[in-house]
Parts: sequence; structure tokens; C-alpha cells
Amino acid sequence: MFSHLREDISSIIQRDPAARNTWEVLTCYPGFQAILMHRWAKWCWVHGLKWLGRFISYLARILTGIEIHPGATIGHRVFIDHGFGVVIGETAEVGDDCTIYQGVTLGGTSLSKGAKRHPTLEVGVIVGAGAKVLGAFTVGAGAKIGSNSVVVKPVPAGATAVGNPAHVIKKDVEQHIDAETAQVFNAYGVTANGDDPVSKVLHKLIDHAVSQQEQIEKLTCALSEAGIVCEKLAEASKLNSAQITSLVD
Repeated sequence: MFSHLREDISSIIQRDPAARNTWEVLTCYPGFQAILMHRWAKWCWVHGLKWLGRFISYLARILTGIEIHPGATIGHRVFIDHGFGVVIGETAEVGDDCTIYQGVTLGGTSLSKGAKRHPTLEVGVIVGAGAKVLGAFTVGAGAKIGSNSVVVKPVPAGATAVGNPAHVIKKDVEQHIDAETAQVFNAYGVTANGDDPVSKVLHKLIDHAVSQQEQIEKLTCALSEAGIVCEKLAEASKLNSAQITSLVD
């Protein structure tokens, strides 16, 4: 147990530049305290002390603002940063080295008792602030969930999901996720190439429309030089790609 505590504290200090020392993590980090109390609640839950497990979970919610059901499975070195408003459901599984920010919900969409209802986060997953991961599916190792995203379907390993409903950006999906790769950290799930895929498609459509406009102008000029008169259409303003792009960004 104490070795796990040391691991948890060390991982928090490594991932949060505001964490200065062990004493500060022990006394001032609600995410650490919530996970510690969850381990007590989990022990009670597994050993048939269901009410006591729920009561410890309830006390943890009052003290930390983080609600973790005693039936949930939490791995090693899990970091719940800030943490207020985090809800982790009964059948949720959070793998080693995951990072969860404030306002995150790992929720269920089924009312079937005894069935798997909540998501599974594999090793090294980062879930940004305010994200909702809803359903009994798996978020692959090293995946990132952008802030305020609503994820309702599986996310491949190494990918990033953003938006509502979330769109999956496939990035290094085929890459093998090992222990070293899982340690690569991106605060709030923000990545350099984590643009919304819908935005990317719109930019491509705008570029294509501008290219077509230029081709039509060239063809019109060529026909005029050849003496072919085209029916004159009403004057229309040209497509301003910069102006439309600014609306999409």
C-alpha cells in the first residue's frame, strides 16, 4: 500500500509543476485524497461491506468534490487534477498512468444491474476538463479526450477525440503503446495537431471552392479570346477564402 502511495505522489509531482513536495500533495491535493479514500471504500466493497464502502465514498465526495463509486477500478499512478465535479461510475475501469481533469464524467447509459455500463480507460489516457465519456466501451491506451468533449463510442489507442459528439482524430493509431509511451504527457489532452476534424474538412472544401473559382475565370477568359460569347450572369462578389476561413477557425 505504501509503495502505491509513493508512486502516486511521485507521478503527481512529475505531471503537475505546481506540486512542490510530498507534504503538499498529501494535504492539498483532493484528487490524491479521493483515490486514497476510494481504496478504503473498494476494500469494503470487495469484502461484502457494501454500505460502508458507499459511505466512505460519500464522505470522500463531501471532502474532495470527487465522486468515485466503490465498485470502480482505479489503477496505479492515476492523477485526478483539480478534480472538482469528477464522477466515476460503478463499472468504470481507469488504467495505470491516466490523467483526469475537473468536471469529467465516466458515466453509464444502461440501467441493467450487474452489467458493464461504464467506460474503460486503458493505460495513459488523458481526459480533459468537462469531458463526458458515456457507455460501456474502451478508450485505447495513450488516447486523449479533449476538454468538453462528449464521447459515446470507442476511441482507438493513441488517437484524440474532440467535439460534441466527439470526432476521432486518428493519430499514431498503429503505434504500439508501451510503458514508456504512456508517460508522454499532454496537459488537458491538448496536442499540437489536435484540430477538430470537422474544421479540417471545411478548410479543404473552402480551398477547393477557391480553386474552382480560379479555373472558371481562366476558362471564361479563354472562351472570350476564342470569340465564344457566354451568357452574362448577374455580377456576384468573388469568394473570399480568408474571410470564410476566419469564420471556421
